[in-house]
Amino acid sequence: MAIQPDMIGMAVRDMGAALKFYRMLGLDIPAGAESEDHVEVIMPNGYRLAWDTETMMKQFMPDWVQPVGQRMTLAFLCDSPAEVDATYRRLIAAGYASRKEPWDAFWGQRYAIVVDPDGNGVDLFARFD
Repeated sequence: MAIQPDMIGMAVRDMGAALKFYRMLGLDIPAGAESEDHVEVIMPNGYRLAWDTETMMKQFMPDWVQPVGQRMTLAFLCDSPAEVDATYRRLIAAGYASRKEPWDAFWGQRYAIVVDPDGNGVDLFARFD
């Protein structure tokens, strides 16, 4: 069997804050998951997204240290350019930081970048059809 990508995992400082942000992006995260050290969901495309608290990270990797700088970005496909703008506005109104306001990217997409509670860039995009 070939090796296949299956899950993206993220270490988080505050599980409740992280899950609140990703729920605002439409992910179906079970109620009460905020009290867990590991949470994962299966996305509509079959991919899994998981969050581990820093406490959990240190349990199985005692020498784990909090990363410095951003090394990955998650990108969420929106149904339309208008949905990019609306989602961006909703997240900014809820107090999340903007890295880049919506713009028409030269590669043919409406694009915006917001920041999750752990400082990760989260891209919102839609293709122009």
